[in-house]
Parts: sequence; structure tokens; C-alpha cells
Amino acid sequence: MKFNYQKLILKTAAIYNIIWGAWVVLFPQHFFDLVGMEKINHPMVWQGMGMVIGVYGLGYWWASYNPLRHWPIIMVGFIGKIFGPLGFLFNYSQGIVPFEFIYTLITNDFIWWIPFFLILKDVHVKTNWKLS
Repeated sequence: MKFNYQKLILKTAAIYNIIWGAWVVLFPQHFFDLVGMEKINHPMVWQGMGMVIGVYGLGYWWASYNPLRHWPIIMVGFIGKIFGPLGFLFNYSQGIVPFEFIYTLITNDFIWWIPFFLILKDVHVKTNWKLS
């Protein structure tokens, strides 16, 4: 049986995203307590982010069945994993968010850059970004 690293990566990302999303929705202040940040005044916004991250998890799970076919879902996730840290850098440089907020980027974004890139590189080589 051939090892399918893409399926493993996407299923792991799916489970991670669903758990992280549920954690944020159910316990919106817990992250801020853990990293020593001031509690947020409008947890509904943070919970909304948790909902979106959780939904990404569903997309990764479905994409894992055929990454070469469902690559747009992976691309959307990859772009989000690039723009999330860029948004942090912009807001951190403006003094809007404290440095401690970067901790959420480690597991939500940075660790997925290389695996998602490798999947998308394979998509490029094998399908040349074919959509059907």
C-alpha cells in the first residue's frame, strides 16, 4: 500500500482546524488567558473566526479524498495561511495587537506552509492547475 502524505496532511489539518475552531467558539477568552493578553471586549468576533477556521477543517477533510482535484480548497487555505501572518505583521507594526498574538499563528499558519506548498506544487506538476 502506497503512503499518501497528502491525505494524511489534509486530514490532520482538518482535525486540527475543527478542534481549534470549536475551542475558540466554546471558550473565546481562553487563548487570551493562556498567552497573558487582555481579554477581548467582543468575543463574538473571535468566535466568528473560530467558526471560519472550523469550516476550513471540513474543506480540508473533503479535499483529502482527492487533493489533485480539490486543489482550490487547499489553495484558499494556503492563501489564508499567508495572509494571516501578514495581517499580524501589519497590525503589530501599527501597535494594534501585542506580540503574544503570534502564538496562534504558529499552529494555525506557519506549520502548514511547507506541507500545503508541497501539495500545491504536486498539483502544478501533475495537473497544471486543471479545474475538472
